[in-house]
Amino acid sequence: MTTTVPRFGVNYTPSKDWMFQWMAVEPDAVRADFAAIAGLGADHVRVFPLWPVLQPNRTLIRQRALDDIALVADIAAEFELDIAVDVIQGHMSGFDFVPAWLVNWHNGNMFTDQLAVQAQAALVAAVYDAVRDKPNFLGLTLGNELNQFQLPNPAAMPATTEQVSHWLTTLLTAPRDRDPRHVVTHSENDHLWYRDAHPFVPTHASRLGDMTTVHSWIFNGTAARYGALSPQSVRHAEWMIELSKAFATDPARKVWLQEVGAPSMNLAEAEMPEFCARTVEAALTTTDLFAITWWCSHDVSRSLGDYKDLEYSLGLLDTENRVKPVGRRFAELIAETRRSAPSPTPRTVGVVVEVDENDLPLSRVALGPGGATFERWHELREQGVDVAVVTSTAASSRAALEGRGIRLLDHEALA
Repeated sequence: MTTTVPRFGVNYTPSKDWMFQWMAVEPDAVRADFAAIAGLGADHVRVFPLWPVLQPNRTLIRQRALDDIALVADIAAEFELDIAVDVIQGHMSGFDFVPAWLVNWHNGNMFTDQLAVQAQAALVAAVYDAVRDKPNFLGLTLGNELNQFQLPNPAAMPATTEQVSHWLTTLLTAPRDRDPRHVVTHSENDHLWYRDAHPFVPTHASRLGDMTTVHSWIFNGTAARYGALSPQSVRHAEWMIELSKAFATDPARKVWLQEVGAPSMNLAEAEMPEFCARTVEAALTTTDLFAITWWCSHDVSRSLGDYKDLEYSLGLLDTENRVKPVGRRFAELIAETRRSAPSPTPRTVGVVVEVDENDLPLSRVALGPGGATFERWHELREQGVDVAVVTSTAASSRAALEGRGIRLLDHEALA
C-alpha cells in the first residue's frame, strides 16, 4: 500500500477547433492553452490525436502527424507539464473517428481482423517512438474508451472476450524496447464494469497494462437515481477505484482516475465546484492512486455543432482560457493536497462480488447504480466503514485477503 500524493492533470480539449486542431496544429494556440492549464497547478495533460489523421490508410502512418505529437509534447514541456498520449481516437465525446479503410464498403473489424490489428499495433509503436525520448513523456493509453465500439454502438464491431484479450495484448506489447518509466495502458467506459455480456471484462481493466484506468461519469444513472450531490454520486469515482482493485492480482497495482467530470445534464453550474471537491476528496481516501485527470481542460466552442449539450460546458477553462468556478476549485484542491498529503485509512472490510471460475461477475448489473452490491458498498461507506471490494474467489483465500489487508467480509462486519 502506498500513500504518495497522486498526480493531478487534465484531459486536453483544445480551446480552438476542439480535437480537429490535430488536423493542423497551431503552436501558439496550444501554447496559450497549456499556459492556462499550468496555471491551475496541473502536472500533466492527456492528449488525443485523431486516428484518421494519424493513419488514414491501413499502411500509411503520417510522419507529419507524428511530428505534431512531438511538437505538442515539447510545448507541454515549456510549462513543466508531462504528456500522456492516447493513440486510437477512436471514440470522443459522442463521435466515432474511424478511418475509411475500416468502414462502409470495407466493413472491417478493428478487434478481429488480423490485418487491422497489426495496423493498430504498428500505430501504437510509431506513436511511442515519436515521443519516447521526450523527458516529459508520461506514457500511452491505447485509445479512448474503445469498448464503445461494441453494442449499443450502431456500427458495432463484435468480438468475443478472447478476441478482445488478443487485441489488447497485441497492442499493449507493440512498443519496441519499452522504457519502464513510461506507462502503457488502456481505457474503457463503465460498460466493462456494469453491463452483462459485454466482451470487455473487469479482468481486462485490472490485469492488463501497467495500471488500471477508470472513467467515472454520474450521467450513467447514478445522478438520476440518487441525486447529483448525493453520497452515491460524489463517491462514484471512489467506488470505481475500489471495485477495480477487487479484480487485480497485484494488491499494490496503481489506479489512474483517468476521466471524471461535472456534467451539466446533472449539475447546475453553481453545484459543479462542490461536486468537484467532494469527488476529489473521496478519491483521495483510496490507496495506490496514481493520478486524477479531470475531464476536461476547455469547453467545446458553441460554434461547433451537434454535440450533446453537456460537452459545451465540461471544461475547467472556457474557450478564452478564462478559469471557470469549477476550475478555481480544482486548482485549490491541487494546492491543498500538495500542502497536506492524504493519509488514507486502510480498508479492512470487504464487500464481496460473486464471480465465476474466470473471475467474471455473475451479475455486472449488481455493480452499477441501483445494483445490490453498489448499494451495499455505499450504505457501509455512509456508515463510516472503510470498505473495500473483493471477489468471491479472493474471499475464499486467506492469503488473498491478507494481501489486501481485509480482516472482515461484509456478513462478518454486520454480525
